[in-house]
Amino acid sequence: MVNETFADRLRKAMGDRGIKQVDLVRAAAGQGVKLGKSHVSQYVSGKTVPRADILHFLAAALQVDEDWLLNGNIKKPEKINERENKSPGGSIMREFKKSSKLDNVLYDVRGPVVEEANRMESAGTHVLKLNIGNPAPFGFRTPDEVIYDMRQQLTESEGYSDAKGLFSARKAIMQYAQLKLIPNVSIDDIYTGNGVSELINLCMSALLDDGDEILIPSPDYPLWTACATLAGGKAVHYICDEQSDWYPDIDDIKKKISDRTKAIVIINPNNPTGALYPREVLQQIVDVAREHQLIIFSDEIYDRLVMDGEEHISIASLAPDLFCVTFSGLSKSHMIAGFRIGWMILSGNKRHVQDYIEGLNMLSNMRLCSNVPAQSIVQTALGGHQSVKDYIVPGGRIYEQREVIYNALTDIPGITAVKPKAAFYIFPKIDVKRFNITNDEQFALDLLREKKILIIHGGGFNWKEPDHFRVVYLPRVEVLEQASRKIGDFLSTYRQ
Repeated sequence: MVNETFADRLRKAMGDRGIKQVDLVRAAAGQGVKLGKSHVSQYVSGKTVPRADILHFLAAALQVDEDWLLNGNIKKPEKINERENKSPGGSIMREFKKSSKLDNVLYDVRGPVVEEANRMESAGTHVLKLNIGNPAPFGFRTPDEVIYDMRQQLTESEGYSDAKGLFSARKAIMQYAQLKLIPNVSIDDIYTGNGVSELINLCMSALLDDGDEILIPSPDYPLWTACATLAGGKAVHYICDEQSDWYPDIDDIKKKISDRTKAIVIINPNNPTGALYPREVLQQIVDVAREHQLIIFSDEIYDRLVMDGEEHISIASLAPDLFCVTFSGLSKSHMIAGFRIGWMILSGNKRHVQDYIEGLNMLSNMRLCSNVPAQSIVQTALGGHQSVKDYIVPGGRIYEQREVIYNALTDIPGITAVKPKAAFYIFPKIDVKRFNITNDEQFALDLLREKKILIIHGGGFNWKEPDHFRVVYLPRVEVLEQASRKIGDFLSTYRQ
């Protein structure tokens, strides 16, 4: 091309490598290079050319020569690693790339910032991980009775179970559903899974065709959006309103419904905000679902981690005439995240979803069964004394840690937060004008590198503005106090 510009060569190199603009931004963040989406857009559109350090990064990321990229006055060289990719016979080896289905999948709970934290730890740096709700590293132990009963049943857990799960486990879950007033549930309506995560993936795969839409909250637990996207569907995010205690915005939900909408997801109690939805909000969601004939998927994994004397209400209990799928498990309430045991309960009117249920059964059968040793302790865990209750009252660890993190973070100039009522997360808001923050992932990386504290930026939860981050408040009070002081010290001088 005679009049080829820098922008032309940049687009060509990106096309050759299958790299999108967002890939460059993420790669830059992972290397500590300050490169925003607007900068890349300007380079690609030809409005400007990068300075030397950014040019060096772009050339390395795209595996091309800097001089060719900037001036185009030499023949485009072989890609840097092309020699390494040659077979013994001299031919270039075939390159395998990830599926294009992953292009729009986000899961930053274990994403680029976490990768940088892992690199730092490998180099000998201690990092305080406030990024994931993993109770065990912070001293929360599985109840002794649960461990004892699993040991007793290990020799009986060597073979596959029924695809849906052990009878004893599903019977205990069915009785739990009865206590939650979930209607029209038999033992055949209960499926166990390797955590709720596996079951979310199974449900999305069985339901969604290309272009089908599903309503998912923003902020969300990103696995919901990722699984819907992988299944070929389109995640349409409705807003949860921070000014209204992070409750779903019903008017926004109504605006987002189209003739392609099949279902609505709620996360209650909510991750990442810690919100607990009252009966009147749940009833409004039911009314919308009823009007538009939507399936309701309700993620209730934190339903036993509710504080301040509040009551958790299963939305399925308000919708006996609608088809609902309710998810829960033992990972959080019984502090056994590594055992991987969750379940889903099909309830309500099932007459019009028989074909979908057949799809669920097919996918459930294909994975043979969920892990049997973990299934064996469901009955023990759901019966008898619930030790989690000791954590969520005044004097209990989760309650007191919530009090400390809420007060400490909101004492920092430029930070506000809605006090969580459930789970063990808080989703504070940053005054982006005060700190000139335009890239929340960069903020998380800068905090990590300077203070060795790992948090997840709001964008990791499909929140569109760069003004939030999530903190897990599982560490003990003294650790949270120290972490809050470090965050405050960091923000006292931080400007992006």
